[in-house]
Amino acid sequence: MVEKLPTKSLIVAILLAVFFGPIGLFYASVVGALVMLVITAIIGFVTFGFGLFVPYIICIIWAIIAVNNYNKKIIEISK
Repeated sequence: MVEKLPTKSLIVAILLAVFFGPIGLFYASVVGALVMLVITAIIGFVTFGFGLFVPYIICIIWAIIAVNNYNKKIIEISK
């Protein structure tokens, strides 16, 4: 008998990315969160914080894609 692995919630991933940006992205993708932490720090420094909405939008999109890919893999493994 194959044990069913839990999937990740898309709503939780989006909310975490909206409220916490790259830190919230850790739920969906650790690599994505580390990359976006560096990018967010650079953009925040260069634009004096005024450009931080751009990496937050990227974090939200990345979270959606990462959770969808993760859930697809889990569903395929469960079959």
